[in-house]
Amino acid sequence: MADPAGASSPPLVPATGEEVAEVLACALRHDERGKPRRGAAWEVAAAVLAEQLAAHLERANMVAVKKPPRPPHST
Repeated sequence: MADPAGASSPPLVPATGEEVAEVLACALRHDERGKPRRGAAWEVAAAVLAEQLAAHLERANMVAVKKPPRPPHST
């Protein structure tokens, strides 16, 4: 029987609330094309909203996971 897909992949680890907030803030600071939104208000609004969203996810017992960091490439 063949191994299930992902059996050889490294285990997922829980992300901290700060990591979730950082990723959410980055997503809020950029549009759907990945270009930065214009205006200084986006920086402040993204940070505040990301912290509130991360706190709400934690209160709702949601778990975010991430892959462990990749090893550095050889040059």
